[in-house]
Amino acid sequence: MRLLVLAISSLALATTAVLADPIADRKALMKERGGIVGGLSKVTKGEEAFDAAKVLAALSALHANAEKFDADALFPAGSDQGDTRALPKIWEDMAGFKAAAEKYETATAAAVAAAPQDVEALKVQVAAIGQGCGGCHEAYRRPSN
Repeated sequence: MRLLVLAISSLALATTAVLADPIADRKALMKERGGIVGGLSKVTKGEEAFDAAKVLAALSALHANAEKFDADALFPAGSDQGDTRALPKIWEDMAGFKAAAEKYETATAAAVAAAPQDVEALKVQVAAIGQGCGGCHEAYRRPSN
């Protein structure tokens, strides 16, 4: 009986791996990232009140999101086809792409470590994070239609 359960579990795991969709996975990760950055942007624009604890929680969530970014898993060979805005440059310059992702992760870690205590300090951190977003998007992503 245990052997049967193990066999079924192994089959389920293999099926899940086969059904994994790196395009959907990376879109979900980026959507989450965009939502967090959008919330922080509202604070920097004065559309929402500054709350140091909430800001730090958002920055921590953004850093956790950055840590989930695994270029090999999210951008495997062949995932340039389909409903994606990823440019071929990602696969042509994977080392540069990974370096850009690492730079972004470093910026999010620095923002958490800085723990901004006012809007002006948050603006500095959001600008640094935004440079990482923009640089990667300009080099490695097609513009939206």
